[in-house]
Amino acid sequence: MNSTETLTIKKETLDRIRKEITRFSMVYKFALDEVNTKVNILKEEFRLIHDYNPIEHVNSRVKSPESLYRKLQRKNLEPSITSIQESIKDIAGIRIICSFVSDIYRISEMIQAQSDIEVVEVKDYIQHPKPNGYQSLHIIMKIPVFMSDRIEHVYVEMQIRTIAMDFWASLEHKIYYKYNKQVPEHLTRQLKEAANTVAELDLKMETINNEINILKEQNASNNPEELLIDPREIMLQMVGKGMLKE
Repeated sequence: MNSTETLTIKKETLDRIRKEITRFSMVYKFALDEVNTKVNILKEEFRLIHDYNPIEHVNSRVKSPESLYRKLQRKNLEPSITSIQESIKDIAGIRIICSFVSDIYRISEMIQAQSDIEVVEVKDYIQHPKPNGYQSLHIIMKIPVFMSDRIEHVYVEMQIRTIAMDFWASLEHKIYYKYNKQVPEHLTRQLKEAANTVAELDLKMETINNEINILKEQNASNNPEELLIDPREIMLQMVGKGMLKE
């Protein structure tokens, strides 16, 4: 085999590896796009029909190559695309922040009920917090991604938590890495106490919200004219927004 043939083989190998890595990255991005679309649809439905939005905000990300490599090392896994796809289920992640604990379970139920989602595992760290106090609801799911020549079923991890839970988790994460994962015992104890305070706050806010909803229902029943709907007014609004043609 001459040098020209060797160079040709190396180029073909590099091209194949490049395509594999590009496809690998794309499918996780596309899977996140699919899930983000589902969440945005729920947000719009709640806003337009239910006049209430349980979703405060949404973040999503695909793990960086450096982060994946560190995880492979921790798990003593072979550094290959196949190994990553089969063993790491949180490469693509989406985090949904809600106002109340009840909203977490409402969103979870709606997401899990969608027919094209395969729920792999649910970890409820709200009912069963981690020893350090961490609370959140995790759903590992598989999302179908339709490529030009095949369907890829991609793992996505969804985390759903309240604003208070998210604040605690962000603070704990910063402290954890500031001390290079060796957090002093007194700080660990205080973080656990803070997690308990977060749980109490969420419970109190949920109670207040329920009482407000009861008062709103009572006011509506005492003032039924507030519930009267003028079909003509609705039609005019829809025409004005371009939803109907005059």
